[in-house]
Amino acid sequence: MITTKEEYEEIVDAYGKAGGDKEALKSREIATLVVHENRVLSANEAEGIRIKWEQKEKGVRAELTVEEGKKIKHPVHLCFGILPKEGLQEIVLKINVQDGAEVRIIAHCIFPNAVNIIHKMDADIKIGNNAKFYYHETHYHGDSGGIKVIPKAKIEVGKKSVYQNTFSLIEGCVGRLDFNYEVSCGEKSVTELVAKVYGKKEDDIKISERVSLNGREARSLIKSRLVLRDKARAEVIGETYGNAPLARGHVDCTEIVDGEEAIAKAIPIVSVKNKEAKVTHEAAIGSIDKKQMQTLMARGLDEEEAVEIIVKGILK
Repeated sequence: MITTKEEYEEIVDAYGKAGGDKEALKSREIATLVVHENRVLSANEAEGIRIKWEQKEKGVRAELTVEEGKKIKHPVHLCFGILPKEGLQEIVLKINVQDGAEVRIIAHCIFPNAVNIIHKMDADIKIGNNAKFYYHETHYHGDSGGIKVIPKAKIEVGKKSVYQNTFSLIEGCVGRLDFNYEVSCGEKSVTELVAKVYGKKEDDIKISERVSLNGREARSLIKSRLVLRDKARAEVIGETYGNAPLARGHVDCTEIVDGEEAIAKAIPIVSVKNKEAKVTHEAAIGSIDKKQMQTLMARGLDEEEAVEIIVKGILK
């Protein structure tokens, strides 16, 4: 029987292989939360940050609060994962960044052996006024593609606040991804959503992001970068609504298709309800640059190596 200690050591090792800072998980000065399946293996609070959690039958409910006016020195590290080949993990995450607070969160979701796994994330995020919240989420999957990832989030951004979110899934096969984020932006706030996904084999990808610029002079950027190979398919929906005076929004989607059976679809939706608002979009679907391929292959790389370098450049 595997003990909790052994599970912790295994998932921390996988966390390191996925690019995470293993030493950060051990520091008492850094806020951390490590979840394997439906069990919290470790949790640590830090000055200015409170973490509450509750284990459920199918996952974990967690609440993270950044106290008013606190500028958190070290990034908060979150780790969610399943090490066996099969499993279900449902994470309910509530984040409250209070007025004037500032925090950066680095999250890793790790499923290295996935054959039949479902990972659901349901997040409720509230960012107060004059606050800054940066969230970087990296996924590390195995090569079988036997995983469904379903992250959903509703975010409220307060006045003069900054919200930046980066979602990266470029290691291993995606499997099935159903990504759905909705953001409501307050007066003079800044929101930036970036998604980077590398689809291969028979990966099925759907990304839906919706930003409502409800406050005067609110600004936003939705930026998506996808590369599709083999039989992978993707649909990207980026929506921005200019509902307030002097609101500014932009949707930017680029998909690269490298495979006879890969399918890419981009659907930018822009809407303006105030005559002083402005929302723009651009979407491009293309193929791997042949000139770049030839240049790399002339330097001794084979075709597969050249493609990988170009892909990493696109998703950097």
